[in-house]
Amino acid sequence: MDLRSAFPPPHPAGRPFLIGCVAVIAVGVFVGFWLTFVGVCLGLFCLYFFRDPTRVPPARPGMILAPADGRVMSIAPGVPPAELGLGPSVRCRISIFLSVLNVHVNRVPAAGVVTRIAYRHGAFFNASLDKASDANERNAIALRLPDGRELAVVQIAGLIARRILCSLREGDAVHAGDRLGIIRFGSRTDLYLPDGVEPLVLEGQTMIGGETVIAQFIH
Repeated sequence: MDLRSAFPPPHPAGRPFLIGCVAVIAVGVFVGFWLTFVGVCLGLFCLYFFRDPTRVPPARPGMILAPADGRVMSIAPGVPPAELGLGPSVRCRISIFLSVLNVHVNRVPAAGVVTRIAYRHGAFFNASLDKASDANERNAIALRLPDGRELAVVQIAGLIARRILCSLREGDAVHAGDRLGIIRFGSRTDLYLPDGVEPLVLEGQTMIGGETVIAQFIH
């Protein structure tokens, strides 16, 4: 892996952390080498964690893309968050766990219009636990597809993730693969599929946000 692929330009959410690392390095020049070393190590970690690589979504109709990098931890029935107003019907829920080493920039899974964004405070259980979908702090996004069906993407905080950022606004027209936000330091992203959409992935499979085809329309 070359340096350009390992350290692509960072997401804007990482700037305060990087500025802090530069400050630590500057102080270390006067205090001692050990502090400079700590600042450099922290700076490299922040550059890696907040990396925001360019993604190229496949140009195929009827595809739904993975909203996040990480591992598919479950594919199971689930009801979308009540705050989105999508009703009580059970849908297929695909849950992706993001470790601290994954890219944490989330991506729009399909073209459409953002109809609802709802933030809900909650707990900070380990994001790999099934109860995290309901109990943890989250930001839920409803997206209306061109054919009128709706899907939901939910950014979920984890054990050490304490900050969810979403760059979308209600009424935004978005395209598959667009950036929608970032979750800091280990987290989970749930995708609730609309009716008539079939998953194409299996539990344990590794996703590349904005590029991996996670599901497709079957009618």
